Amino acid sequence: MNSIFHRCFGLLGGRKLAQVFIGASVVGSSFSLQATDVLNTPSYPSELASEYLLVDIENLGQRLVAVGARGHIIHSDSRGSSWQQADVPVSVLLTAVDFVSSDKGWAVGHGGVILHSNDGGLSWVKQFDGNQANQSIIEQAEAYIAELEFELDESGGSDEDLEYELEDAQYALEDAELDAEIGASKPFLDVAFLTDTHGFAVGAYGFLFETTDGGRTWENAGDRLDNLDRFHLNAIKVLEGGNLIIAGEAGVLFTSSDKGQSWDTVNSPYEGSFFGVLPLKDKNSALVFGLRGNLFKTVNAGRSWSKVDSGTESSLMGGALDGNKQISITGNAGTVIVSNDGGETFSSYSRADRLGHTAMVYITRDRLALVGESGVELVSPSGKNL
Repeated sequence: MNSIFHRCFGLLGGRKLAQVFIGASVVGSSFSLQATDVLNTPSYPSELASEYLLVDIENLGQRLVAVGARGHIIHSDSRGSSWQQADVPVSVLLTAVDFVSSDKGWAVGHGGVILHSNDGGLSWVKQFDGNQANQSIIEQAEAYIAELEFELDESGGSDEDLEYELEDAQYALEDAELDAEIGASKPFLDVAFLTDTHGFAVGAYGFLFETTDGGRTWENAGDRLDNLDRFHLNAIKVLEGGNLIIAGEAGVLFTSSDKGQSWDTVNSPYEGSFFGVLPLKDKNSALVFGLRGNLFKTVNAGRSWSKVDSGTESSLMGGALDGNKQISITGNAGTVIVSNDGGETFSSYSRADRLGHTAMVYITRDRLALVGESGVELVSPSGKNL
C-alpha cells in the first residue's frame, strides 16, 4: 500500500475504500479547521487528474464522468481514451456521482458537499454542504422539541412516555449543536435520484437528506430510518421497478417502496458492513456486497436474501452490469469478480498491481472503465488491462 493510498484509506483498515474517507474527516479536527477553505476553494487543474485517486464513475451513454480526490471531476467523450477536467467549486474529496439523464447529475463528498451539473458534467455548482446540513438538523430538532413540549403541556405534564421522548429529543439537539460547533465534518458517501427533481444523499453517522426540487433545497430525512446507533450509510440505489435500498455498516439494510417516504428495516443476512448495492436488470433484483467478499442477492427488493459465493475474501466495493447477464465487481487488493449468469455464480481474478479500486462501468460488453487508487484504467470484464 503506497503512502497516498494509506493516507486516504488506511484509517479504518479493511473498510470500504470510499467509505474510509470518513476516517479522514472525523477522527480529528484538522478537516474541520480547514473545511471552510476546501468548501470554498475551487479544485485545482491538474494534468494528472485521471491518474490520481478516483472513487466513482458514471456512463452517460456518450460520456464518462468520474469523481475523486481534491474535488477532481473528469470526463471523457472518447470511451476513456482521453480525459478532460471539469470546473468544480470545491476541493474536497468527492465520493459518489449519479446522473439521472445525460445532462443532469449530482456528486457528493466530504464536508457534506453536494454538487450539481446541468451540462453532462462539464461544469458544476455547489448546492449544499455540511454547515447547512448541521443547521437543518438543529432546526428540525428544535421544532420537534417544541411539538413535544406542547403535547406534554396539553396532557397536563403527566405523560411519562412524552417525557422520555422529550428528553431523548433534547439530547439529540445537544448532539446536533455539538456537531455544528465542530463544523462540516461529515461526508456524504452516495447519492441517487429517482427523477430530475427527487433524490437522496446518504453518508456518515446516519446522514440521509432528500430533495424534491432538483437540489435547490435539501431536507434531513434521517428520522425516517430506524438507525438509533447512527450507523454509517454507505450506499443508496434505485432498483428496476422504483424500490430503493440503503446499505451500511454493521449489516444495516433499509428498503423503501414509496419513493423514500417510509423505510423498512431489513433482516440483514450478516452483521458485517455492506459497501455497495448493484441493481440488476430484473425488477426488484440486486446484489449487495461488503467485507471479506460477502455477497448476497435479492429478487424481491430486499425482503429475502441468498448468499452468493464470490470466490474471494477481499472486500468488495463497487460493481457494474453490462445491461444483460454479465456483471463485474471490484474491490481491495486488485480483486475483480465476474459473472455471466446474472449474479448466480462468479469467478475471481487478481490484478497484477494489487491496488484497490472502488467503482467501474461498462463501456461495451468487453470494455470497462475502472477507477480507484491509481485513477482510471481501461480493463476487460475480468479486470485485465486492455
